Amino acid sequence: MSESCTHNCGTCGSDCPSRKPDLAELNADSKVRHVIGVVSGKGGVGKSLVTSLLAVAARRRGSSAAIMDADITGPSIPRMFGLHQTAVADDKGIYPAESAAGVKVMSLNLLVEDETAPVIWRGPVIGGTVRQFWTDVVWGDVDYMFIDMPPGTGDVPLTVFQSIPVDGIVVVASPQDLVGMIVEKAVNMAERMNIPIIGIIENYSYLECPDCGRRIKVFGDSGIDDIAARHGLRVLAHIPIDPRLAQLCDRGQIELFEGDFMDGAADFILAEK
Repeated sequence: MSESCTHNCGTCGSDCPSRKPDLAELNADSKVRHVIGVVSGKGGVGKSLVTSLLAVAARRRGSSAAIMDADITGPSIPRMFGLHQTAVADDKGIYPAESAAGVKVMSLNLLVEDETAPVIWRGPVIGGTVRQFWTDVVWGDVDYMFIDMPPGTGDVPLTVFQSIPVDGIVVVASPQDLVGMIVEKAVNMAERMNIPIIGIIENYSYLECPDCGRRIKVFGDSGIDDIAARHGLRVLAHIPIDPRLAQLCDRGQIELFEGDFMDGAADFILAEK
């Protein structure tokens, strides 16, 4: 990294040595065909939910799927799949946990004794851990790996974009105007890092009345279509506010979800490249 690096990739040119990819070598006993990053400009928009639903959709379509939980300081993927055991390791590396439906998961929560203990680490240590999830985990044969990244445009997204061969990213948003502004930050970062943007998924889009079926826009009209149009992107899905889906996540039963709101997104993202 250049000694004069500002850690803001928007201020430097494409010839900056800090922006040149230094791809890490995948674990020798692993084969990953497609890598999809799931990002958001801010927290709380449902990024981990989208990651989980995409992995479940891949398994339901007959593909092998894995999730790298790169949100080191706020991991939630294991709990959504009901995984609480500690990961095991041998001389080949660390083995991911596997959900009831066969989704492979690696998360910091599977490597610590107390999953509620805070992770008080600086950025370089967190970035190094994410890199090790690629190099030291025995993923086996995986058709689609989904990387659940922390919110924002900091160290971890930069580490992933520069060290892991990401095929593209999905940006998660919600309808509020403020979120729309922050979504553009994530989109702009990906564009400047030359990472393909597959599309945008909006969460909390509407609430469907259980009595009449009318869709209620709790957060008002969304501006996500305008943002997508400005960047030539596709809106892949609109996820409703559904208490049943929230309950499944809390119970560790995300793989039991029903609904067709993710079908179009899954068909598009999981199409064989």
